[in-house]
Amino acid sequence: MHGSATPLSDSVSVSVSAWLLVLLCTASGAYCLRRVRTSGGAAAAEAVMGFGMALMAVPLARADGWRAPVLGVVFCGAALHALWLLRGGAHHTHHLVGSLTMVYMSLTAAASGSGHGHGEGAGPPLLTGALLLYYAGYVVLGGTRLLTAGGPAGQRAAAGRGGPAELIRACRLAMGMGMLAMLLLM
Repeated sequence: MHGSATPLSDSVSVSVSAWLLVLLCTASGAYCLRRVRTSGGAAAAEAVMGFGMALMAVPLARADGWRAPVLGVVFCGAALHALWLLRGGAHHTHHLVGSLTMVYMSLTAAASGSGHGHGEGAGPPLLTGALLLYYAGYVVLGGTRLLTAGGPAGQRAAAGRGGPAELIRACRLAMGMGMLAMLLLM
């Protein structure tokens, strides 16, 4: 029942996984975009991150030369925006880390010529490993917060930020898992 995988079945499973990641990141980006009016800059940064991750995860049959450089420029801008958000407090540091991670993956993708960061020569193993540890910790912490949060106090606190606390946390957790998956595929 669990015979050896063929190259065709491997490529189909990678393609299905990639499209599921695209869907997850697009849904997260759309939800964050909806929150921009009530939440401001942080939600805008999360929307850009979600849509950018979705675009980077799209599996294309042939390598495209435009996607990685364009995403690199977009995420350099997002990193500058994250620096601007830092004036409001260190709790925006994750936006900066996320934007710089996307710049790193874009540069790596452009250097490898694959268009989306998958393949050999995917970047310095130490930096990739550090980012994997960061996002693994972020996902575990985010999942724990999601499981232990709730109740009326948490919902009231989130109401001022533009949405139910659990949904906002789930959106952030989904993007963290997406980032972790993209780093693992490098």
